[in-house]
Amino acid sequence: MNNLLDQFKYLNPQNPGTWPVLPKLLALVATLVVLVAAGYVADWQGQVDQLALDAEKEMKLKDEYKGKKQLAVNLDLHRRQLREIDSSFGALLKQLPNKSQMDALLVDINQAGLGRGLQFELFKPAAQESVKDFYAELPVSVRVTGGYHDMGQFASDIAQLSRIVTLNDIAISPSKDGSVLAMETTAKTFRYLDEEEVAKQKKAAAAAKAPAKAAAAKK
Repeated sequence: MNNLLDQFKYLNPQNPGTWPVLPKLLALVATLVVLVAAGYVADWQGQVDQLALDAEKEMKLKDEYKGKKQLAVNLDLHRRQLREIDSSFGALLKQLPNKSQMDALLVDINQAGLGRGLQFELFKPAAQESVKDFYAELPVSVRVTGGYHDMGQFASDIAQLSRIVTLNDIAISPSKDGSVLAMETTAKTFRYLDEEEVAKQKKAAAAAKAPAKAAAAKK
């Protein structure tokens, strides 16, 4: 051990060529470690990080490829399902009257009640429709009096109309004299918008989004 320690004594840093073998080897190893560490920090670390990012990107691309391949394999099935959806949507759309048919639909609702022997105390369509994306909704406040079973048959008749009508917020209570029952409900009827109304809806929606886009652009 003393001999080994003696090799590190009196080393001349100005002339490493005269050093004993062991100090030379240790100095060489230390130099290699420093060079490797410096190379890693200066260049290799960035390459390693980039390699990790590329590997992550590769995994995402593989997942996208698998998803698109699955869609391609099932393309015919998706097309068939889309045709079925279009057909179902068209059938439902036919159950919505247009503007000119709304009056006839209101008459059908009224006749459904009278046909079951109910007496209308209130039948009041809302002053204004509630316009949605492609259809308009018209609430009708209804109050009828009559027997319980007649009211049930009336609700059943409404459900069987060729046009879509829903009864909402139904409340049944005895009439003022107690001889019959009174039912209050909101009958909602629906109609599809014509092309002019749809265009007006889209124009209004675009106008509403314009200020938000302008504010976002300023930011």
